[in-house]
Amino acid sequence: MADFLDLFSRRRWLRAAAPLVAALASARAQVGNSLVIPGKRPLLVHNDFPEDAETPLAHFRTWLTPNDVFFLRQHLPRPEVDTSAWRLQVTGKVTRELRLSLDELRKLPRHTVPATLECTGNGRGFFRPRVSGIQWGRGAIGNAEWSGPRLSDVLKLAGADLRAPMVEFDGADRGVAATPDFIRSMPTSKGLHPATLLALDMNGQPMPELHGAPCRLIVPGWDGTSWVKWLVRISVTERPHDGFYMNPAYRIPKYPVPPGASAPPSSLEVIEGMPVKSIIAAPLEDARLPFGPVRVSGVAWAGEQAVEQVEVSVDGGSRWSNATLSSPKLPFAWRLWEFEWKPAERGYYTVMSRARDSAGRVQPIQPSWNPSGYLWNGIDRVGVTVGERG
Repeated sequence: MADFLDLFSRRRWLRAAAPLVAALASARAQVGNSLVIPGKRPLLVHNDFPEDAETPLAHFRTWLTPNDVFFLRQHLPRPEVDTSAWRLQVTGKVTRELRLSLDELRKLPRHTVPATLECTGNGRGFFRPRVSGIQWGRGAIGNAEWSGPRLSDVLKLAGADLRAPMVEFDGADRGVAATPDFIRSMPTSKGLHPATLLALDMNGQPMPELHGAPCRLIVPGWDGTSWVKWLVRISVTERPHDGFYMNPAYRIPKYPVPPGASAPPSSLEVIEGMPVKSIIAAPLEDARLPFGPVRVSGVAWAGEQAVEQVEVSVDGGSRWSNATLSSPKLPFAWRLWEFEWKPAERGYYTVMSRARDSAGRVQPIQPSWNPSGYLWNGIDRVGVTVGERG
């Protein structure tokens, strides 16, 4: 399945909004291979309108990812939201429809959930054969503390029929020309989970505009596409939304297909929970290291599960050793890990990492190929050269 956004929508956006694109281009500054987006330190930018940018690996050394280096993934041009006039509608199978202001939401009981947010296509650039779409590397991911009322509290306030199968979410962003509106649905059971929030704050600060202010849906453990930004409407429904961003987009084959093969629509299912995964943040690919102890470090996460173990190999996978994991051990949130490696001799080495989660899932050598390049979670590896003994 071709990536609609890259093959169709983006070209339409650029033609329809050429004057705005020119204005945005004149407002930004170039820094090396990165672009400065207002409100951000330099990121690895794939598109600057709408903003698609990943976090450099150097920032994956803290449990919480700072807001100003947190990755960006916008499907549609970012909307301008007047927070004083903004209202969150709650409609559908409810006994009373609501139009909640930001102040009214802030008066509801507040909860904080640490959770890792990962773009569904993170790692797409590693699939072979290549697939269409943004060629994300490792950096379309971050870990934050999200705060706000529980979705379940808002549904109960509206007298929602909690037996209804689905809840639908719409943001303030709108498509240009023929681009469809971005609307997502999820099962009511996930909506009622105590960790599913309507986040008003990110890492203790009001939700940044770039990340969905004033209100963003937080669906811990699920793919980033489910975390709808600039939320303006919640509807309790009998069936999933039938728009593009539910079908055919953001689906994968129920069963593995040969690399390069297509998959009939009837064989695709909606992506929900994310797989177990680790990445190596240091040393970097092609690093030349002095002879001596080497600190290998990174992060690991596991969707709705907790990370139990990370192992490191420095000989291309022949032998594995346990890395040291940070606290806390939580579902939804990543863990930092590190391993002290003492090379026996100089030369070239392939360093690898693999994670195991609380459900017993282990990071695979190679993930199943799929036509849209989603959910890459293959064992991570970097090649490094260790120098001569000093």
